[in-house]
Amino acid sequence: MAVWGGVPPSVQRWDLRMTNLETKPAEQASIPELIDRLTTQTSRLVRDEIQLAQKEFQLAAKRTGIGAGLFSTAGLLAFTGLLAVVTAAIAALALVLPVWAAAAIVAVVLLAAAGIAAVIGKKQVEQAPAAAQEVVASVTEDVNTVKEARHARN
Repeated sequence: MAVWGGVPPSVQRWDLRMTNLETKPAEQASIPELIDRLTTQTSRLVRDEIQLAQKEFQLAAKRTGIGAGLFSTAGLLAFTGLLAVVTAAIAALALVLPVWAAAAIVAVVLLAAAGIAAVIGKKQVEQAPAAAQEVVASVTEDVNTVKEARHARN
């Protein structure tokens, strides 16, 4: 779909659809006719605004999906590059040590780094605030307040 300036063509034509050439000018129209036009045009405007929001959301979701896919590809390629660096480290150590010893040394270094990252990550998770619990409590409180207000009116 061609989008000009971020606005779908169906919404670009909004001004053409909003104009009814068979109606009287506003100076000649009666109050009921003006109110009818207002409600018709308002509902059409709301529908077009909703359609525009949907199209913008679809475009944003599409771009976000493509971006996430490319980001995943970048992560996979970076991991493959890391594997190549590990292989190069093993090969370099294999020049002075047996291959099995070189591989064991590189594995121990990688496992030690993973252990350190795990300990640091665990500390970060433990320090994270319980925001989700606070949100649930707040929403529950709001719902209860609305229920109480509703029962008080009845």
